[in-house]
Amino acid sequence: MPVQLKKLLEALEEMAPLELAEEWDNVGLLLCPSRKRTSGKLLLTIDLTEPVLEEALRLGADTIVAYHPPIFDPLSELTPTEARQRVILRLVESRIAVYSPHTALDAVVGGVNDWLALGLGEGDSEPIVPFVAPGSLEMGDVATGQGRLVRLRRPVKLSTLVRRIKSHLGLKKLRMAKVGGGNPLVSSVGICAGAGGAVLGGVEADVYLTGEMRHHDVLDANALGTTVILCEHTNTERGYLRIFRSRLARALGKGVEVRVSRVDTDPLGFY
Repeated sequence: MPVQLKKLLEALEEMAPLELAEEWDNVGLLLCPSRKRTSGKLLLTIDLTEPVLEEALRLGADTIVAYHPPIFDPLSELTPTEARQRVILRLVESRIAVYSPHTALDAVVGGVNDWLALGLGEGDSEPIVPFVAPGSLEMGDVATGQGRLVRLRRPVKLSTLVRRIKSHLGLKKLRMAKVGGGNPLVSSVGICAGAGGAVLGGVEADVYLTGEMRHHDVLDANALGTTVILCEHTNTERGYLRIFRSRLARALGKGVEVRVSRVDTDPLGFY
C-alpha cells in the first residue's frame, strides 16, 4: 500500500540529509498538494521537463523526485507562456508532489560523486570541499562534502582512464582538453558531478572529470598541467538514478512503485 508522505520524506532525507546541500541550492519538498497525504508511485528524473511530466501523467505518478530543482529562481508570475512555469502549473493541477535532493545527494557518502568515482578504478577518495555544519568550526563526517579527489592505487594510462569513464557513463564519446602529447600516466583525478568549475578550480590533480566547465576554467586547468575531461552536465549524474531507485524501493517497501524516467536525457549530444 502507499506510504505516508512523512515516511517518504524521512527516507529521502536519510539518504541525502538536506543540511549537506549548498547554501545557494533549493532542496527538499518543493511542491506539496494540499490534499496529498500518501505516495504510491514515484518517478525519478534529473530534469523535470515537459516530456518527463507527460511521462509521469501517463504512469499515474503521484510524486516526482527531480534531482535538479524545478523551482529555483524566484517567480514573479505563473503563466502558461513559459515552459518551466507550464510544468509547475500542471503539477499543481495534477496534484503531483515534487522533491529535489540536488547537492545534498552529491555531498553524501554513497551519493552521486562517490558513484562517479567508482568508474575510475580502485583508489582512495576524499571530498574536495569537506562539509562543515553552519555555525560550526569543526568538520563533520570526513568523507562528506562536495567533489572528490581520487588517488588511484595503481596509476593508469590516460587512454585507459578514458575507456573506463566511457564504460561507466555509457558514452561513446566525450570531450577532453589534454595537456601535452603521448599517453601519460594518471595517478589522481578531481571529480565533480554536473558543473565542476567552482569546486575543481585550483585542485592539484592529473585530471579533472566533470560534466561541464567554462572555457577559461579549462584553460586555467591546462595551465596548471591538468587534463580536463567533460562528459556534458547530466551524463555525470543520470546513471546514479538506478542506484537511487533501488535504495528507495528497499526503504519504502513493496507498496510503492519507483521508476526512473525513460525520456529524461541530456539536451546535448555527441555527433
